[in-house]
Amino acid sequence: MKTIAIIGAGLGGLAAAVLLAAAGNKVDVYETHSYPGGKMKRYHVGGARFDFGPNTITMPQVFQSVFERSGADPNDYVQFEQIVDHTNNIFPDGSQFLASSNRAKMLQELERFNIHSSDYDRYITAVTQLYNHSSNQFFTRSFSSLKEYTSLRLALAFASVKPFTKMSQFHSSFFKDERIVQMLNRYATYIGSSPYKTPATFSMIGYLEFVQGVYYVKGGNPTIAEAMHRRAKELGVQFYFNKTVKKLKTANNEVTSLVCANNQEKSYDQFILNGDYTTVYPKLVEKQNRPSFTLDQLVKEPTSSAFVILAATSQKTAASFHHQVYFSQSYEYEFYQLFDEKKYPEDPTIYICNSSVNDDSAVSHTGGDNLFILVNAPSLTNENRTLDKEQMKEKVYSILEQRGVLIRPYLIEDKVVSPKDIEAEFQAYFGGLYGFSSHTTMQAFNRPSSKTKDFQNLYFAGGSTHPGGGSPMVVQSGINVANLINNHK
Repeated sequence: MKTIAIIGAGLGGLAAAVLLAAAGNKVDVYETHSYPGGKMKRYHVGGARFDFGPNTITMPQVFQSVFERSGADPNDYVQFEQIVDHTNNIFPDGSQFLASSNRAKMLQELERFNIHSSDYDRYITAVTQLYNHSSNQFFTRSFSSLKEYTSLRLALAFASVKPFTKMSQFHSSFFKDERIVQMLNRYATYIGSSPYKTPATFSMIGYLEFVQGVYYVKGGNPTIAEAMHRRAKELGVQFYFNKTVKKLKTANNEVTSLVCANNQEKSYDQFILNGDYTTVYPKLVEKQNRPSFTLDQLVKEPTSSAFVILAATSQKTAASFHHQVYFSQSYEYEFYQLFDEKKYPEDPTIYICNSSVNDDSAVSHTGGDNLFILVNAPSLTNENRTLDKEQMKEKVYSILEQRGVLIRPYLIEDKVVSPKDIEAEFQAYFGGLYGFSSHTTMQAFNRPSSKTKDFQNLYFAGGSTHPGGGSPMVVQSGINVANLINNHK
């Protein structure tokens, strides 16, 4: 039996805790916040319930596998419900496209845009191949040894996932209508990147949404984290909430102990950092003891951040789908401003999640909507840190009013979460949501591995490490770490 400390109770840390405890290890989890789940957090504003963090849930089998592998029935802990017609896309010219995992409905929508079914079928075939190659050769690897990097199967898979084709080019090869391309290009934002710089590999998200499907969880998506927390406790995991680890002590290429903010010190056999790699690792380990973490990593481009408004209304609004997107006039210019100019877009695309459409318990006290409103934001610089949050909020409300979504007349209460808030609360790299962007081949395919080169017993999990951002991949990172430790004799 090993003694294992996990620093951070995000989804990656929770998944690792469940699987390590199920294998008979003694696991302790230290978490700065008062709740499990990290960015998968609940807010209560104006009598309504909101989910921060991931709102679109895909790949439920990844979450369910954690419970199954621990010897439990996942349905006893969390239930995933599919949203077949999942996202309404509204374009600047007023046209709309309702994205669905029902092929017949998708073909009906595409026909309205004069797109033939054969084009859609070619696209689905291509993104299915991207997903299969990625799933089989990338997701479950820990990249903790040279052997994994030199695998022939990995090399063949890498050549098959279009690493040198940009996402926007890939989508344009199937569809000539710029509105459809714009709709699909939004998948780059799922990893905090630009579709004009990101490899086409990540177009596999289309497979997840159109073939596997989009899901939600009754009671809110943080129920997933709460369920993993419950399972971990059943297996004997000890959680220390409101407990900040300030330092890792090291000797002879091993981490020997952790030191908490109150100077309490405790030793373990193995350590897992579940947090933003770029900020947490250098904060906890002294510079001379981490030669693999160089200054080069501190100048890599961060992912985009988010400007979020949580708005509780007293009656239903025109945002009548679980997910809806109001697109900008020029998507390419929007991303140019985000990543090249590091500015808030003049004409931003606005995403709204209204989970009350499928879960009225979220607004049981108001009878209106719980509108999670998100605008892509640049990572933080000295110039954009002085954002006037109220001014930006009112700008977003005004744009939505122009698009037919009236909020201010029915507003009970709202709350803004800015990139500075995200940086401060989650120790996020320049306020970015997923560590490094995926704009270069190295940053997209060579993220920090599951195990550091500096120490024999220090591992990483979370959205800033392999296999990347998005809640299923974060859970997979925890699974990968648990596999490494459990399989190490």
